[in-house]
Amino acid sequence: MCGPLCLSACPGHGKGNRWAAGTERECPWILIFASDACKNVTLYVPSKLDAEKLIGRVNLKECFTAANLIHSSDPDFQILEDGSVYTTNSILLSSEKRSFTILLSNTENQEKKKIFVFLEHQTKVLKKRQTKETVLRRAKRRWAPIPCSMLENSLGPFPLFLQQVQSDTAQNYTIYYSIRGPGVDQEPRNLFYVERDTGNLYCTRAVDREQYESFEIIAFATTPDGYTPELPLPLIIKIEDENDNYPIFTEETYTFTIFENCRVGTTVGQVCATDRDEPDTMHTRLKYSIIGQVPPSPTLFSMHPTTGVITTTSSQLDRELIDKYQLKIKVQDMDGQYFGLQTTSTCIINIDDVNDHLPTFTRTSYVASVEENTVDVEILRVTVEDKDLVNTANWRANYTILKGNENGNFKIVTDAKTNEGILCVVKPLNYEEKQQVILQIGVVNEAPFSREASSRSAMSTATVTVNVRDQDEGPECNPPIQTVRMSENAAVGTTSNGYKAYDPETRSSSGIRYKKLTDPTGWVTIDENTGSIRVFRSLDREAETIRNGIYNITVLASDQAGRTCTGTLGIILQDVNDNGPFIPKKTVIICKPTMSSAEIVAVDPDEPINGPPFDFSLESSTSDVQRMWRLNKINDTAARLSYQNDPAFGSYVVPITVRDRLGMSSVTSLDVVLCDCITENDCTHRADPRIGGGGVQLGKWAILAILLGIALLFCILFTLVCGASGISKQPKVIPDDLAQQNLIVSNTEAPGDDKVYSANGFTTQTVGASAQGVCGTMGSGVKNGGQETIEMVKGGHQTLESCRGAGHHHTLDSCKGGHTEVDNCRYTYSEWHSFTQPRLGEKVYLCNQDENHKHAQDYVLTYNYEGRGSVAGSVGCCSERQEEDGLEFLDNLEPKFRTLAEACMKR
Repeated sequence: MCGPLCLSACPGHGKGNRWAAGTERECPWILIFASDACKNVTLYVPSKLDAEKLIGRVNLKECFTAANLIHSSDPDFQILEDGSVYTTNSILLSSEKRSFTILLSNTENQEKKKIFVFLEHQTKVLKKRQTKETVLRRAKRRWAPIPCSMLENSLGPFPLFLQQVQSDTAQNYTIYYSIRGPGVDQEPRNLFYVERDTGNLYCTRAVDREQYESFEIIAFATTPDGYTPELPLPLIIKIEDENDNYPIFTEETYTFTIFENCRVGTTVGQVCATDRDEPDTMHTRLKYSIIGQVPPSPTLFSMHPTTGVITTTSSQLDRELIDKYQLKIKVQDMDGQYFGLQTTSTCIINIDDVNDHLPTFTRTSYVASVEENTVDVEILRVTVEDKDLVNTANWRANYTILKGNENGNFKIVTDAKTNEGILCVVKPLNYEEKQQVILQIGVVNEAPFSREASSRSAMSTATVTVNVRDQDEGPECNPPIQTVRMSENAAVGTTSNGYKAYDPETRSSSGIRYKKLTDPTGWVTIDENTGSIRVFRSLDREAETIRNGIYNITVLASDQAGRTCTGTLGIILQDVNDNGPFIPKKTVIICKPTMSSAEIVAVDPDEPINGPPFDFSLESSTSDVQRMWRLNKINDTAARLSYQNDPAFGSYVVPITVRDRLGMSSVTSLDVVLCDCITENDCTHRADPRIGGGGVQLGKWAILAILLGIALLFCILFTLVCGASGISKQPKVIPDDLAQQNLIVSNTEAPGDDKVYSANGFTTQTVGASAQGVCGTMGSGVKNGGQETIEMVKGGHQTLESCRGAGHHHTLDSCKGGHTEVDNCRYTYSEWHSFTQPRLGEKVYLCNQDENHKHAQDYVLTYNYEGRGSVAGSVGCCSERQEEDGLEFLDNLEPKFRTLAEACMKR
């Protein structure tokens, strides 16, 4: 720090207007001349000023008390609310003087005032001083933060002296002390004040540390003229804590739950308390303890003094004896010393149930009875005892049948409300088979048992004796399905054993009558008294109603009391070789270009013992069949039929005889078709006159459709004739220069391409592939009534303009565009053709002739009509096709072209 501050002459400073001498080095402190409010202020400063340096203070309140906005005109200087002037950047004064303006304003009433501040070099003032000045030596500075504290809730007396604030600049100046900040001019206001002349700091009332832990205030040392020789001094006043707050539990009542029979040291829960006093002091060092228990004995719980964790001290917690404990707990600060503040609370510990008690039957044996043939009936209810908590998994019972239910006649379930076991019959009992059933039942809980019981079983058991009561029953059809064997060629009237039912009590079939319920084909009858069957019609094992060689009928058996039972009699038909093998496929197609034979397969509806191997032979009295056809055996059931001597295309009848292994035979006449095809589908999907299949018969609907089409055609022709006759009544004028138009014959074989071709200066544009009536769009290559239309082209767009009134001249004007428009007054085709055909022939004759007046080789050709829809398009010298496109039709050739395609591919 530099030497003492040098003051200018001012009343009240020193005796005899003597000045304190400054040090020889340049002093960074500042010479200040006080000025009146809103008048010019001059500050004497060194020629070099560092950034963020205090250079002086201006009394702003005296100039403008209500100012709430302070602004400096020079950005190198900043003015605080107390009037302190600081530099914002490092400044080097190049001239002796520098000035700026402090702008004061009130944003509410828009009132403004200015203070002009002038800066001058300090050297100018030092020259004016007397040369004989004494040098003042500085003592140790006291203007520094001094630790200060006060006890909260102090009893005074107030005002309470805290400390003295001093500045060593008071040796040279008259210093006034002041403070600002919380507790002074901020909340809580007027708590602290300082004596202006002495710097003594006082507190005016008691302070609560829990509300204000400390105060940070700012002390100022200023001269009467407003000069600040010291930087603002921060003072921290710490409020010392007093143990004036009781520890408080976080909850008024704690509730915890723990399972019974838990181990020693099991954690029950943790309690917690808070203390508002200063942390990490004895005032907030808490100690927990249990001071009471209900019921008082035995003592089963303990509490950790520091953490408040409650644990068990015994494993004898039994919910069935005591299901809840209540603890009175205490927390005390000052580490639990007797003079510490304390608070109590309540802790409730609920004991939760575990499955530590087995369910036990109230009786060891039970007796029940049930009538035979009854089902889904309740026959017994059993009860159990369980000390565990009701309506929990530890109490609910699960019953099981351990022995005696091997046939599945019984089932035991639990009644959800009463926890009883309900024994039911789910499958009927038979008194004739068993008159008494002894069951052993057991019971356990839904939850597993929690204890290791070595001396006692984990399951309680009981014995149930079920007595079956006899019932007068009807006949019994057992087994329900019975079978007999009969030969399929058995003669009508042949008898055989039938279905037998019996009385379950007497085990006899006497007195039982039989009746046939179902007989699909009526082949048999049944004897009413004995149940035997008799052949009524011839049996056929190969009939459609037979499945797997068994013929089923349903039989109803009844006793004298009218009680019945139903059974099924299966008649197993033994096979007889009564069917010869035959060929199911009657038509055989042989494609001569690719095939020379066909495979034929025979089947025999008889059993395999009466079936293959088969013998195939040609059956014909004529020599033509033997000369044209040959049979070769492939396997036991198939042969190969091949032609010889190159027969013509067509259909042939070939009789073939097939014999089974026992000599039973049959003759099958095959329709063999020799076809010019690649595959059989090619021959069956078309009618070829060469194979005799070209005849087509039309149905009545096809004939009706043809007649309607003819009638519709006549209507269209009649409409055209009427329209033409109406138009012919008006005079028609053909322009003389019509022959000068470019007329091109459209001898195309398919719809034209949508392209523009240029040849010999003529431009042709195809505009469509169909004509829309008389006044529709014209297109090249369109046939109307079997004749080809012609197209007059001039430019790229044609329009036939109509006459717009009687006597007007009819012209054909060309336009520029993309499609052709035709008016309602177009000439009919016959008139147009009769007018243009001679001129067109003349033009064509004169076009493209060489010097010898001969036509070009490819210019005018005669084309025959070859059908519609050719995918190849037109062929000629004027086509000018630039690409090899449009050849997709080669991918789908007719069958007659496939042989040629295959030969080309092989090549």
